[in-house]
Amino acid sequence: MSKRDYYEVLGVSRSASPEEIKKAYRKLARQYHPDVNKDDPKAQEKFAEVAEAYDVLSDSQKRSRYDQFGHQDPSQGGFGGQGAGFGDFDFGGFGDIFDMFFGGSGGPRSRGPQRGQDLEYELEVDFEDAAFGVEEEIQIPRTETCSTCAGSGAKPGTHTKKCTVCNGTGEQQTVTNTPFGRMVNRRVCTNCHGQGVIIEDPCPDCRGQGRRRVRRTVQIKVPAGVDTGMRLRVSGAGEASPNGGQPGDLHIVIRVRPHDLFEREGTNVYLDMPLTFVQAALGDEIDVPTLDGDVKLRIPEGTQSGTSFRLRGKGIPKLGSTATRGDQHVRVQVLTPTNLNEKQKELFRELGKELGHQTNEQARSFMERMKDAFLGNA
Repeated sequence: MSKRDYYEVLGVSRSASPEEIKKAYRKLARQYHPDVNKDDPKAQEKFAEVAEAYDVLSDSQKRSRYDQFGHQDPSQGGFGGQGAGFGDFDFGGFGDIFDMFFGGSGGPRSRGPQRGQDLEYELEVDFEDAAFGVEEEIQIPRTETCSTCAGSGAKPGTHTKKCTVCNGTGEQQTVTNTPFGRMVNRRVCTNCHGQGVIIEDPCPDCRGQGRRRVRRTVQIKVPAGVDTGMRLRVSGAGEASPNGGQPGDLHIVIRVRPHDLFEREGTNVYLDMPLTFVQAALGDEIDVPTLDGDVKLRIPEGTQSGTSFRLRGKGIPKLGSTATRGDQHVRVQVLTPTNLNEKQKELFRELGKELGHQTNEQARSFMERMKDAFLGNA
């Protein structure tokens, strides 16, 4: 049967660039690789045809001769003719292209120690504890190396045996010699399930797994200044390795509980403080709650609702530097009296008459500022 044109095999034009040829080849190699198409008896033949076409067209000298002479190159006895295999194309070395596409290494799979999986735990802390730091004990369910068998999975006093099917590699290998080259197929050993060893007498505590599920108490030191969403890492407190490697880490995600009085923005703390009408009008000295306890704050007379006062250094410590703290901002809210009796109402009416001129001037000044803001100066 006559060979198909190599350009037709790869689906590219005769003027295709090396990059276009390589791209077409990679696509077809993935599509027809025998390891992906185990149920298709023609996949191996198609894959070999694609590989042969790429071998010729990816080499500038071979491609030039092919463009001139076609499949019958007089200097080489033809491109991949009967008995010629693939010429100087090393099919055996290219047989693991499946690994290149699907993440393998192209050689025997590594059975070295693997790191254990990481764990994540959400820790809720009080507002004050987030500000000044705290130590917490938490219970973590995790997998640990079995202390009875030291992770071997074998009953104490016994030993594991090397798997005779895979010779301890954890893989079974099937080699097939075809007219197109040597095909090597690897799969997990069905006898030892990839472990490389056989446990004839399993450990009674872990049942041959080498690991056990336990609930462990972990001491967590939460530093001052943490906030919601921040993460802490406890090295080695995660899952045990399945084969003697390093354990994973434990990641603590901080969640700060809301406070009844305080709000937080970065290292600053905000507090809404109510004032009576009299306190705001005449001024007063009041006790203001802070994270360090109550402090005195002088309210000047004539303070308006919404005025903010700053207490320096009464905020949240900066993470990693407890000597540096934010500020606390006190926003005063003047309370309007309600449920007045007749005498109180009469007193307010008299006060209103006394303050009438002053309040009218304030109102006019406010309206003028509003007019300027929206209409501009005429």
